Amino acid sequence: MRPSTRLLFLLALCGFGLLPWYFTEGMGLRTLGWLSGYPLGKGGSGLALGLSGTAPWLLPGGAMLLLAGLAWPRQDEQRAATILLWAGALGFLLFFLQGFAITLRGQGIPWLAALFGAQGAAQAGMGPGALVTLVGMLLLFCHGLAYRGFCRGDVFTCSMIGLLILMIGLFIFFPVVTVLKGALIGNAGTFDPGAFLDRFLDSSIWGLGCLTRDVSCGVAWNTLLLAVLCGAITTLLGLASALLILRTGMPAKWLLRALTVLPIITPPFVIGLALILIFGRTGLVSNVLYEWFDVPRTRWIYGLPGVLLAQVLAFAPIAFLVLIGVVQGISPSLEEASQTLGARRWETFSTVTWPLLRPGIANAFLIGFVESMADFGNPLVLGGNFEVLSTKIFFAVVGAAHNEGQAAVLAMVLLSFTLGAFWLQQRWLGKKSYTTMNGKGDAGLPTPLPRRVSWLASATVIPWVILTVVIYVIILTGGFVKSMGRDYTPTLEHFLTGFRIDFSRGFYFEGAAWDSFFTTVKLAAISAPLTAIVGLLAAYLLKRQTFQGRGALEFSTMLSFAIPGTVLGVAYILAFNVPPIEMTGTGLILVIAFIFRNMPVGVRSGIAGLSQIDKSLDEASATLSARSATTLWRVVLPLLRPALIAALVYSFVRAMTAVSAVIFLVSAEYNLATAYIVGRVEAGEFGLAIAYSSVLIVVMALGIAIIQFGVGERKLGRRATETGAAPVVAGV
Repeated sequence: MRPSTRLLFLLALCGFGLLPWYFTEGMGLRTLGWLSGYPLGKGGSGLALGLSGTAPWLLPGGAMLLLAGLAWPRQDEQRAATILLWAGALGFLLFFLQGFAITLRGQGIPWLAALFGAQGAAQAGMGPGALVTLVGMLLLFCHGLAYRGFCRGDVFTCSMIGLLILMIGLFIFFPVVTVLKGALIGNAGTFDPGAFLDRFLDSSIWGLGCLTRDVSCGVAWNTLLLAVLCGAITTLLGLASALLILRTGMPAKWLLRALTVLPIITPPFVIGLALILIFGRTGLVSNVLYEWFDVPRTRWIYGLPGVLLAQVLAFAPIAFLVLIGVVQGISPSLEEASQTLGARRWETFSTVTWPLLRPGIANAFLIGFVESMADFGNPLVLGGNFEVLSTKIFFAVVGAAHNEGQAAVLAMVLLSFTLGAFWLQQRWLGKKSYTTMNGKGDAGLPTPLPRRVSWLASATVIPWVILTVVIYVIILTGGFVKSMGRDYTPTLEHFLTGFRIDFSRGFYFEGAAWDSFFTTVKLAAISAPLTAIVGLLAAYLLKRQTFQGRGALEFSTMLSFAIPGTVLGVAYILAFNVPPIEMTGTGLILVIAFIFRNMPVGVRSGIAGLSQIDKSLDEASATLSARSATTLWRVVLPLLRPALIAALVYSFVRAMTAVSAVIFLVSAEYNLATAYIVGRVEAGEFGLAIAYSSVLIVVMALGIAIIQFGVGERKLGRRATETGAAPVVAGV
């Protein structure tokens, strides 16, 4: 055994023999009541519970751990590898199977529980002892693979691949499979495909009565129509903005770039709230039209038009960020070659520029489509009688009916739409090459836009810019007046209600919003670095290591992006509400949801950054006898600072503004800022909701600045031109 394997074996042994095996109520460092019956009570170790007869089914897995100890004195790594492979695989499998077979009474897998000698028995969710032991057995198996030469014998690489597969399996695939299984469970709690068909074919999902009579269409068609319109319009706006900034002399380009950042750090439903204050029955525009032109007040903003407008304003900046990089990447020499051959500007744009934009257009449309599907806040605020899948899933879980089976079916429909969009995108792009940068110099100048395209882009973008500016003026001022649309008297009442501090009894946070604010900041601060670590580690393994199944693993890391947040929230509720992994109501489930919901951005940022770093640097480090962990820490990570900043910023902002993925997971102890704001909106307290949103925007801007300052910039050893020196031109 290598020293690292011996240390791992001792940790696994401590997990089985010393740490509490089960997760018990009140478990924590501050409340130690669960230790009163240690080691044979509910907080006992796996070894103690097995030997005492309380949980004898734990002993076979423990025997595999002892078997792994036989590799300790072995000097021959091949024999040690055989022992570790068998002991690690069987131990992990035994602990894993008994955890899912023996759960609450009446649940689990009865025939498998009977094989473990636990028929009719029950056990709580896995605790720290089970976690340490399970991970230890898995890593012992990975060490055995490394001894056999997998991943060039690198223990660190094998172990990280094993951990990544375990985490993706538990926190992405297992919840999705649980949703699929929940859809097949009838009202009696038994397997019932007929109940699934009844729910799936319900007219409330697929009904087309709106085409023949005055009734609403099915919620699936509403969601699909909204997503297609949102994807198309946001792509059009993003492309028009990118072309105006890069291919025209448009003034005030800085304003357009600034407006692309604000919606990203804005809670997703706040734009919908601002639209109500502008176009609602008592909104600014409605009041002006009624008082000046006697135009009746209407509720047109509630329904498809309002939700679509809010989503376009919220998601168009993301499409712009995607497309501006694509437009920048088009080689000007290709356009110059077209003009040299006699093509006019419009012919060049339509035959050269436009085809090269296809990947960016496809990705921008996909993002707008998926974001619209996953959006929960704007349909909740502005939907009215226009139902979409995300809100219908929410009310199926928390409503009076509390129909988890129906929620699972709706989640399957939503997931099928997003996965179908991914498939169609790949089909549309095909296998054509869109590469225009080959490493050679390119001194060409981008071709100016054709006049008709420039005018069309300006006519598209200018109204969007004006409306966005008005909305953010409303957001920033709405918290400082008594009631937008009714009473514009300046006041600090809304901020004091949420964030009052009482100095008479010391330093006491008296405002109603402080608890949710501190909880949100704490969980975001915890989840952001963990998300970045998991994402960049996955990127390093996928880009720098060669192993079987790498393509499947890369697809798995991106799957959580295709899963709408509402589906992920329902999946976590169904999967982690009962043993063996019981986390509902804890802060841990929120952190895990943040990590695996936002992980794909870290993965893609890391892969993009690693593509720019020559692999010879890794090889030079290995030549100097550095292990892969040392190479990753000392060589690769300092050069990945831009990707690290991107992952940290995105995960922090998303954790601060998440709604759909966590609306089902919050609890009285762990209530998040977005859930609190949604509650204030439903109660009609718009001033407090806007005041809280303004505070979040400021906090996120400060958080981004702190991340940038803390991580720093990537420093490359390049020679700078001396001040005042004339540049050296080759050949002169």
